[in-house]
Amino acid sequence: MTRVLFISGREPTYTRNAVILKGLRKCGVEVIECTDLSKSYVTRYPTVLVKFLLKLKKRDDFDIIFVGFFGQPLVHIVRKTLKNKPILFDAFLSAYDTMCFERRRFKPNSIVGKSFYWLDKSSCELADKVALDTNAHINYFVNTFDLPREKFHRVFVGADDEYFYPRNVRRDDKKFKVFYYGTYRPLQGIEYIIKAAKILETYKDIEFIVVGKGPERKKIGRLSQKLNVRNVKFIEWVPYEKLPIEIAKADICLGGHFSNIDKAKRVIAGKTFQFIAMKKPVIVGDNSANRELFENRVNALLVEMANEYALAEAILKLKENDSLREKIARCGYVTFKKMCNPTRIGKEIIKIIKNIL
Repeated sequence: MTRVLFISGREPTYTRNAVILKGLRKCGVEVIECTDLSKSYVTRYPTVLVKFLLKLKKRDDFDIIFVGFFGQPLVHIVRKTLKNKPILFDAFLSAYDTMCFERRRFKPNSIVGKSFYWLDKSSCELADKVALDTNAHINYFVNTFDLPREKFHRVFVGADDEYFYPRNVRRDDKKFKVFYYGTYRPLQGIEYIIKAAKILETYKDIEFIVVGKGPERKKIGRLSQKLNVRNVKFIEWVPYEKLPIEIAKADICLGGHFSNIDKAKRVIAGKTFQFIAMKKPVIVGDNSANRELFENRVNALLVEMANEYALAEAILKLKENDSLREKIARCGYVTFKKMCNPTRIGKEIIKIIKNIL
């Protein structure tokens, strides 16, 4: 039996970590877990490191260390502590790209920006293998940080099929519900959803449900008021365990990402996997990352990014074509079962581990 010591900077319940942990265990891997549920990185990092050091005192019979998201700072400590154990590092995202380009908190050439660049590059160099969620994302790491392509392996985000599976939910209304949820980051392009809703306002039976809160919530609220949008229902948040019920009520789901930010073109939104796991027809941005998994009009409808007119047209196309909607839902679900469920994710990681060992 393969034994994996798992340590991560984010909570074990964070989607990326949760699916990987479940996948490994479903595939018969013994996972020795060093994680923490604290809400703050300031609390979480010291806690997981203490757990890590205590585990080392009790046992060292594991085969490999899996550093989960967000693990860039942890890779350095793990490598210095255990020089003879291989490390599989799930980079998942670039701290440099996130802080300097997506969120624009720091300039790339600033001291902090250069520190994030070093953190990404050095953590990948120290690991034996690195997992990322798409080949498009791998290309970014290879080109930006001058790293060897053979070090990287693609592992889709996937979704937890114990929560997200096809459900029949009774509805009393006769609305055509378009569902989206997010954290109101610029990456997501929620403004294009609001503008698309305005375009479709004359269709009185179409209702948009937008769930979430985050940095751009007020900005989106102001946009909605400015446009006088009346067919969007904003819900601040839905508990994770109730999210599948809200998805089940939808007629179509918007996976995204819809912005023109570069990172949006390199990743597949985590919610997209949850939607296809629930056999819902999805609309996603037309980019190289989404095309790794989706084919237009087969298992998703792909639309031009940062284009509210294209998004509105796609929504209307699915609304007026029952057979296309059902086909995309069915084929999307088949895609999930074949490529994105936790067991498949676990098998992909086991292949990487065997390659390392």
